[in-house]
Amino acid sequence: MAPKYYWKGYLKLSLVTCPVAMSPATSESEKVRFHTLNKETGNRVVSRYIDSVTGKPVKDGNEAKGYARGENDYVILTEDDLDAVALDTVKTIDIDKFVPADSIEWIYLEKPHYLMPDDAVGNEAFAVIRDAMKADKVFGVSKLVMGRRERAVVLEPRGEGIVLWTLRFGDEVRPEEPYFEGIDEEADPELIPLVQQLIKQKTSRWSPDMVSDPIQESLLKIIAEKKKALKPAKKSAKGKPDAAQASNVVNIMDALKKSVAAELKSSKAR
Repeated sequence: MAPKYYWKGYLKLSLVTCPVAMSPATSESEKVRFHTLNKETGNRVVSRYIDSVTGKPVKDGNEAKGYARGENDYVILTEDDLDAVALDTVKTIDIDKFVPADSIEWIYLEKPHYLMPDDAVGNEAFAVIRDAMKADKVFGVSKLVMGRRERAVVLEPRGEGIVLWTLRFGDEVRPEEPYFEGIDEEADPELIPLVQQLIKQKTSRWSPDMVSDPIQESLLKIIAEKKKALKPAKKSAKGKPDAAQASNVVNIMDALKKSVAAELKSSKAR
């Protein structure tokens, strides 16, 4: 199946330009989604915009964007008004600077998109920009209008293509100091080697299976069973809390030693 493109435009670096297409790198379409129903009738519940004063439904053609300037006082913006503020970045990703690939803090990375050439004629220009960034280990920095907002973006060369990451705005990232300033405990040097042993035993190559969703899988199983007109899945009985759950007050050294011993025993048995 051919990919569906979210956006089409141009990638530009100085005098080098090529047509590109972009598609979200992630999808939530596989998630279990529910409709809201009337339990008595089994019919779907429909949500509608209602005028807060008249109580009557509002037609689609009468919906408008409003900016509040006071209580019950709004400045109304039409589609023409919103289109009038269109910027060059609506259709062009103009790379104006580069930064070391390891200099961007992960907390600013928001959502990834796959960027690829949209015309065979532009393949060479795209490849040159991509491979030059790879060679210098840098990311490109640019701006792009998405959802009527100009977003800062970075371009990461990956494989044969480029991953475009939207970035969170600076005021969207909370400073860490107020949350971490009360942590003044120094680690016991004798405990660190034990934790390192645990880390070594539990270290493996990354796999997408590490982030599977057991709740999603359980929901799909229940839905499949109901489709077959079987009895609803029984809720699993809650077991009694074990000793470790009963109290979170533990001797760290003893716990680490037991954990390391268990991991070593487990690895030998494999």
